[in-house]
Amino acid sequence: METNKKIVVQKLKKPVSDNYACAEKYYSLLSSLNELKLTTREIQLIAFTAIKGNISYANIRNEFCAKYRSSAPTINNLISKLKRMGVFVKDGTKVKVNPLIILNFENDIVLQITVTHG
Repeated sequence: METNKKIVVQKLKKPVSDNYACAEKYYSLLSSLNELKLTTREIQLIAFTAIKGNISYANIRNEFCAKYRSSAPTINNLISKLKRMGVFVKDGTKVKVNPLIILNFENDIVLQITVTHG
């Protein structure tokens, strides 16, 4: 016997101030939906790295530290954890966000999220 299932569509719109805020919202959603339990600082580092292209060079790390009031040892610890999780990947000598979860944050983002039973 087939049951009638109702599909509910809800549209939400969230304006953001810049590319970094957009990326942070996106990675926060990914963390929540996939139960990754990423911290705010981890999400900031992922978003920053996605926009910059990598987090391998000293000048990029220093820029992150200045923007988010962080330290180099903190970044190193976060990078190690995010690499173990598969969020960051090594591409030659560069540490980047996994290409499977990277977007162009200069554009508006429309996400379709389907939560299924079973």
